[in-house]
Amino acid sequence: MTRTVAAFDFDGTLTRRDAVVPFLASVAGWPAVARALAPEARTLHGDRDAAKARVLMRILAGRDQEEVQDAGSRFATTVRVTTEMRRRIEWHRREGHELAIVSASLDVYLLDVARDLGVGTVLCTTVETESGVCTGRIVGANCRGPEKAARLLTVLGDDTARLWAYGDSRGDDEMLALADHPIRVRRGRLRDRSLRSATGSASR
Repeated sequence: MTRTVAAFDFDGTLTRRDAVVPFLASVAGWPAVARALAPEARTLHGDRDAAKARVLMRILAGRDQEEVQDAGSRFATTVRVTTEMRRRIEWHRREGHELAIVSASLDVYLLDVARDLGVGTVLCTTVETESGVCTGRIVGANCRGPEKAARLLTVLGDDTARLWAYGDSRGDDEMLALADHPIRVRRGRLRDRSLRSATGSASR
């Protein structure tokens, strides 16, 4: 039997907005986040991954790991996955498809959100800790663009698999390019209106 996997981006796909900056504000407050973001204004069209790494370093470096994790768990309870995308997840579950979230969002809250949704595989950006202290660095690479596709291919392995992929931005293009069923989403709503009412008739 052919394996079928449904891979979802998170920010702007399962949700209506980005979660990273609001999470950082929940840790350090909006004024601190504004100060951390200010130096990046001039690099708006530059390397987004490097800019994100610098912002995380400014906000999280030196903080107690437990403090950051507790903040992530609290933040996870405030995240709102849209009703439409919850229904989409449930449709894939009923069809017997494997579920994955593939996202540049942070592990400290995304793992809890995925657990609430019943999603077993989470490929995301991981915050580094050493000896119980958050370093502010990212483990490996930011899970965006080509990194999303690379991690997903690792999960798929050599198996013959049919892939559904959901994304909302250019950072999802490489993942969508892998998919048998690439689906564009905007702020937690499917762009293809026919999919909203035809989930019961779509084929595996």
